[in-house]
Amino acid sequence: MAQMGRPRTFDRDVAITQAMHLFWERGYDATSLSQLKADIGGGITAPSFYAAFGSKQALFKEVMERYLNTHGRVMDSLFDTTLPPREAIELTLRRSAKMQCEPDHPSGCLVALGLLSACSDESKVISEPLFRARSLNRIGIVACVERAIAVGDLQATVVPDALATVFDSFLLGISVQARDGVSFEKIDAAVTQIMTLWDAVRVPGPASKDVRHDG
Repeated sequence: MAQMGRPRTFDRDVAITQAMHLFWERGYDATSLSQLKADIGGGITAPSFYAAFGSKQALFKEVMERYLNTHGRVMDSLFDTTLPPREAIELTLRRSAKMQCEPDHPSGCLVALGLLSACSDESKVISEPLFRARSLNRIGIVACVERAIAVGDLQATVVPDALATVFDSFLLGISVQARDGVSFEKIDAAVTQIMTLWDAVRVPGPASKDVRHDG
């Protein structure tokens, strides 16, 4: 009797990337099991799917780990304390914009867009990794603002949470802009514009020279 299971050509690593692109493009609720089985690994049977991933929910958790360890690394500069705080935020925004507009994967950010339309009980349950990722980004931006105040780059009257919310809101908004087809060049120019808000509350003194990075 022939054994049931994954075909020998099944590449689990490739399948997770394919599933990531599906979730990224459609969102969790709109990505059905039938679509996942049809599109990943060149087509996979139900028994093979469950043997490989356990469930749609478990697969999404693996997808999130893959995303955060690859595309999501554009946020790393927020937590690089060797960078001046302003540069850390600017570099993060530019790198995120560039990643979200790249043509070799769905546009936008999976962390920002993946569950914005979540309505099922299941999608609400598995939203925790995305919530954690967004929260960590906010914490990173707040830390940059607090560090800038501490070193005397920003005025002491600046409220860290308020200024950080401005940049975090812009960061989340990039996802909608990219998904709507706004070009990287336009979003990158908007980064230059929003950084003037930082400059407006800097401590008066010799102009600082911030090096621009294109990722």
